[in-house]
Amino acid sequence: MRNPTTTTLGYALFATRWLQAPLYFGLVAAQGVYVYKFFKELWTLILMCVSGHATETYVMLAVLKLVDVVMIANLLIMVIVGGYETFVSRIGLQGHRDQPEWLSHVNSNVLKVKLATAIVGISSVHLLQMFVDVHHTSRHALLWGTVIHMAFIFSAAILAYMSGPMAAHGDRGHAERPQAAPGRTTPPHAERDHGDQRQGKPEQEGPAATPAVPRQPGPDADAEARIRAAGFPARKLLEDFDLQHPRGFDRETVARLGKAEFVAARRNVVLVGPPGTGKTHLAIGFGVRACQAGHRVLFATAAEWAARLSDARAAGRLDAELAALDEYPLLIVDEVGYTPFDAATAGLFFRLVAHRYERASLIVTGDRPLGRWDEVFGASAPALADRLAHHADIVRLDGDSYRTRRATSAWAD
Repeated sequence: MRNPTTTTLGYALFATRWLQAPLYFGLVAAQGVYVYKFFKELWTLILMCVSGHATETYVMLAVLKLVDVVMIANLLIMVIVGGYETFVSRIGLQGHRDQPEWLSHVNSNVLKVKLATAIVGISSVHLLQMFVDVHHTSRHALLWGTVIHMAFIFSAAILAYMSGPMAAHGDRGHAERPQAAPGRTTPPHAERDHGDQRQGKPEQEGPAATPAVPRQPGPDADAEARIRAAGFPARKLLEDFDLQHPRGFDRETVARLGKAEFVAARRNVVLVGPPGTGKTHLAIGFGVRACQAGHRVLFATAAEWAARLSDARAAGRLDAELAALDEYPLLIVDEVGYTPFDAATAGLFFRLVAHRYERASLIVTGDRPLGRWDEVFGASAPALADRLAHHADIVRLDGDSYRTRRATSAWAD
């Protein structure tokens, strides 16, 4: 059991983050000051040019000063938006067409590197100003300006170098977390898939017959680290999905989901269909795309999630476990419906879905529509399905089992 006093103190300390909010509003005011300064400098430059008193050196220095003001304003925006999102509270801009690319996966490491590179850029402009106006700049000022600029470059390089290994180490540290109950080192579905691969029989094979799912460029090293840490039972790509196998499914929706934009928008995906129609393949394919888009992903079957949440509850750390899962913008829950859950376990799944509601994304695969989830989750099903489906794309796959079809074909031959 958790100590109520400790819990209350912890929440109180965490609530003190709101003390930083006035600081960011102060930076917004500073942004206004720089807007005023920019237009004042611009107006002075225009007047000097119109009156004919502006030399080439003066114009160059004035333009560099304007560039300097803009770069500092950009730095302020980065600190205001990124810092508030990271250290105070989430900003609900996910899915907005003007959302910065880096905001969907911002963290303190990313923010530090971006700030360091912005400072290097500002320092470069200042140093260029000194060299342009070299006749009015002392050698002492030039020397120290160069030394300070090199120090900024060196610091930014060190931060950039450290951020990669730190992120990769964090991903590796969570690689073992999606495993099932203690004593199991390989999930059942992983053993099944690996066995199929050893026999040369993957669950889905054959190239896509139509360009419904666009091919993505190869992931970088960081994306590969995220893919390895996600706990996928096998690596299945959307490009390898047999589009001709299911008798019917919404190809346009699958192609759109393949862009992984639903993760930034904090939407869910529900894949429904009989066994062997490719639900797990699509779920893993979407997960891989999300990793390539910069998101951390965690994959496990419904039975494994049940074991994980039950262990956390038994240890008195369920709230901490749910909070730790916030580090993953996308969780994948595979094979819902294959095993019915008791009321206590169904309540744990409700806690998971409710905790992530409008905060992060879920991909759920199951063998029955949401209207029949009472067969799996009992009395918790209506509330659970309501929250899951509110912001969700539901893809129905119809057809016979891919594995059964292969077995029948082999027997016929």
